[in-house]
Amino acid sequence: MKFFHSIPASKILFAAGFILLLAAWKDKPGKGEAAAMQIPVVYYKLGNGLKVVLSRDTIAPTVAVGVYYNIGFRIEPKNRTGFAHLFEHMMFQGSKNLGKMEFIKLVQQNGGILNGSTRFDFTNYFEVMPAHKLETAIWAEADRMKGLAITQDNLTNQQGVVKNEVKVNVLNQPYGGFPWLDMPQYANENWYNAHNFYGDLADLDSAKLDDVNNFFKTYYAPNNAVLTVVGDFEVEAAKKWVEQYFGNIPAATIPPKPDLSEPRQEKEKRFTKEDKLANKPAIAVAYKMPEKHTPEFYAMGLIDQILLQGQDSKLYQSLVQEKGYTNSVSGGINYLGNMFDYNGPMVWMADLVHDSTVAADSIIRQFDKAVADLEATVSAADLKLASVKMRSNLYDQLGGSYGINKLNLLASFALFDDNPSKINELESEFGKVTPELIKKTAREYLRSTNRTILIVNPKAPTHESSK
Repeated sequence: MKFFHSIPASKILFAAGFILLLAAWKDKPGKGEAAAMQIPVVYYKLGNGLKVVLSRDTIAPTVAVGVYYNIGFRIEPKNRTGFAHLFEHMMFQGSKNLGKMEFIKLVQQNGGILNGSTRFDFTNYFEVMPAHKLETAIWAEADRMKGLAITQDNLTNQQGVVKNEVKVNVLNQPYGGFPWLDMPQYANENWYNAHNFYGDLADLDSAKLDDVNNFFKTYYAPNNAVLTVVGDFEVEAAKKWVEQYFGNIPAATIPPKPDLSEPRQEKEKRFTKEDKLANKPAIAVAYKMPEKHTPEFYAMGLIDQILLQGQDSKLYQSLVQEKGYTNSVSGGINYLGNMFDYNGPMVWMADLVHDSTVAADSIIRQFDKAVADLEATVSAADLKLASVKMRSNLYDQLGGSYGINKLNLLASFALFDDNPSKINELESEFGKVTPELIKKTAREYLRSTNRTILIVNPKAPTHESSK
C-alpha cells in the first residue's frame, strides 16, 4: 500500500507548485475579500465511458498523469479480503507491449516518478514525466488497461509480496494497523466497511488465476475509470492521444455497487486490543461523519481544524499543553487520504500514545470537554481562524507533490461526483458554514453515542520481566 506523501519533493518543484497555485487564484480580489480558487478544468467522456479530466498550467515543464479505477477496499469480493490491494501490485507486472517491470523502467529512464495506491473507494496509478513525454505516459497507461500480463508466476510472486507487506507493516510492528486499519472494523457494522482491508493471509493465499482475470475484466475497464492529466501540455494534443490510445478499449458490464450504508449509531462502542509489541497504551476516538457534500460535512471539516489540527487546536492544548498526557495528537477525516477522496461512510478520528499512568477515561473526558466548549462558545473569530487553516490546507494539497495532489482531487470529484469542477466550489462551501451550523453539527455528530473508542493495551515485555 503506497501513499502520495512517500514521494519526496525537490525545492525547485515545490516553489514552482506554490507559484502555480498563486496563479490559480483570481488576480484582484476586492478590498477585504479573499481571492477565489480557480483551477482550469476540461472534462469530457470517450465513447467507451472513460472519464477524462485535463487541467493545464505552464509553470513547470512537467505533466502528471493518473488513472483512477472505481474499485477499492470496500467492494472487494467477500472471502477475498485484500484482493483490491493485491491487484494494485499485479498492475506493475507487465502488459501487452511492456514486459515485467518495463513500465517502471520506462518512466524512470525518462526522468519521471510513479506510484500507485489502494484506498477505500478507488485504486490509482500515476506518474510524473517531462512535459514532452505526455504521449508516452498516456500510451503506457492505456497499454496496461488493454491487457495486463496475468500469469500464475506473477500472481504467486505478488501474493508473497503482499503477505510480506502485511507482516512488515501490521503484524510485526508495534501499533501495526492502529488505528487506520483497526478502527473501521470496530466502528462499522456493514461488512463492506468493516472487514480487514489489508487482507487475511488465508484469503490472499486462496486467490486463483481465474479470480484475477475476472477482477481485471470487471473493474479495470474504461467505463469504470477516470484519466486525469495535470501540467504543461496542449489540450488538443492531449485529447488526440487520449482518443488514439484509449478510445478502442471496450467497455465492460460493471456490477451494481453494494449497499454501503451504516445504521445510525445510538450507543457508544468501546474495545480493547492487546499489542504484544507495544510498550505504551494508545487510544483512538472516532465519530461517524455526516454524508459528503452536505452542509454538516463542510462544518465537520472546520470542526476538525478547531479541535484537532495544529498546536492551537482544542485537543492539542488540553491533552499536550495543559494535561501533559502525550506529546502529540494525530487525526482527521479519512486516514488513507483526505476529506474529499472517498465515497462511503467515514469517521472523524483522533489518536494518541500516552503514559501508562494516564487512564483512558481521563483522555475521553478531555474530548467531552472540548466538544462541550465547541457547542457553547464557538465564535465568528473561531470560525474565521478555522477557515484560514482550511484554506492553507487546500494550498498545500493543490500546490505540492508535482501536481499529484491536485490530480487526486480532480480525479476523485470526477470519479465519484461526475464533476471535477467541484474543486473550484470548495471555498464557497466552507464559506457558508456559520457558528450555528458548527454547534448543530457538533451536537449531532460529536455526541458520545456516535463514537467508537479503541484502546491499545501494551503487552511488550519490560526489561525486568524479560530476565
